Amino acid sequence: MRKINIHEAKTHLSRLVEQAAAGESFIIAKAGKPLVKVVPLGAPEPAAMRRTGFLSGQITVPDDFDRMGGAAIERLFDGEP
Repeated sequence: MRKINIHEAKTHLSRLVEQAAAGESFIIAKAGKPLVKVVPLGAPEPAAMRRTGFLSGQITVPDDFDRMGGAAIERLFDGEP
């Protein structure tokens, strides 16, 4: 993610706001130390993002998972109720 010095952010605020609104998030820093992250409204909150594997070890998938309901699906494709 792009890091912008606070002086540059003040100088080019309009352009930076347009870029952020278009989805280009950036960080404003002072003396190289990150202060704030600028993101467009409507961007997902970090906590709202889905984590891959968050249920690892808590659920099991049956061995026949890819064949479950196969007979019912065949009936639907064959036009049978």
